Amino acid sequence: MHTSRRLPVSGFIALVALLTGFVAPARAQDFPAHPVRLISDSAAGSAIDVTVRIVAEGLSRIWGQQAVVVNQPGAGGAIAARSVTSAANDGYSLGVLALSAFVAAPGSADNLPVQVPRDVVPVAHLGGAPMFISAGGWLGVQTLPQLIALAKQKPGELSYGVNGIGRLTHLTGELLANQAGIKLLVVPYTGGTPAILNDIMGKRVALIFEAYSGIAGAIEAHTIVPLAVASAHRLPDLPDLPTAAETLPGYEAMSWQVLVAPPGTPDAIVQKINADVIKAMSDPNIRKKLADLGREDRPLPPAQLLAFIHNEQKKWAPIVQEIADQTTQNK
Repeated sequence: MHTSRRLPVSGFIALVALLTGFVAPARAQDFPAHPVRLISDSAAGSAIDVTVRIVAEGLSRIWGQQAVVVNQPGAGGAIAARSVTSAANDGYSLGVLALSAFVAAPGSADNLPVQVPRDVVPVAHLGGAPMFISAGGWLGVQTLPQLIALAKQKPGELSYGVNGIGRLTHLTGELLANQAGIKLLVVPYTGGTPAILNDIMGKRVALIFEAYSGIAGAIEAHTIVPLAVASAHRLPDLPDLPTAAETLPGYEAMSWQVLVAPPGTPDAIVQKINADVIKAMSDPNIRKKLADLGREDRPLPPAQLLAFIHNEQKKWAPIVQEIADQTTQNK
């Protein structure tokens, strides 16, 4: 007589749990098996895009698979964010989002501000760079205190160009106006930093707030004068340039980008990508390329990255609200 041997229910559950426990790490360990898309909210050829491609180069070497940068700029990062949140949560479609996507004024664009971990899963910090407060050489100011004094003499007359309402270039200027007790004129540009610099040369705009990589050429050409850097400490490569905090205690504005994944992406995949990004950015060649762009590395595990984003949202909330209020009043 043939007797069928059935596995008890408890044994079946244990077997499933055992197999599941082995499958997830195995998939994470083998990841990726084909190219990975990095959906960036920056424009092709921009300073941020250059950074993303440097990191992608390092990841491609580590993975043995291509990390493909896909540029989807526009709407303050909303277009890229939408692509990421709607992508499959298998780790093969990741997003590269900037600070402004997380601190945008509510209602400024669909899907903004991005909320973590509801909308996306934080994966890895891609570093950042301090913003520079710079003036057109023709303005005749050489220091931040001189700029503040001039702005108080001419309230609302000194203009500064921004890469979009609510972007970090705008937030940096509003933070200065707020802490210094001055009023500046905001001029939005769709042509990015090159267009702003062009108008500074034409004396149509007086100020620019931008990271070093975007204005290095203009500084070397003496088109603009850097007045202060919005970092906590003076930069080793520019020891004579004061920090803004030396004039306005607590003033700090840093650009940063993070790698994110669609909600529901397995933690094992997130942890592996995080480790691979940190490994890629610790490569001496990659580190030098990023340092030459004025960027600082900030390796963080996913849990600390989540806390970092929440802290940045809290820090910028008052300035974002001021911008929202001003926009409402001007309508």
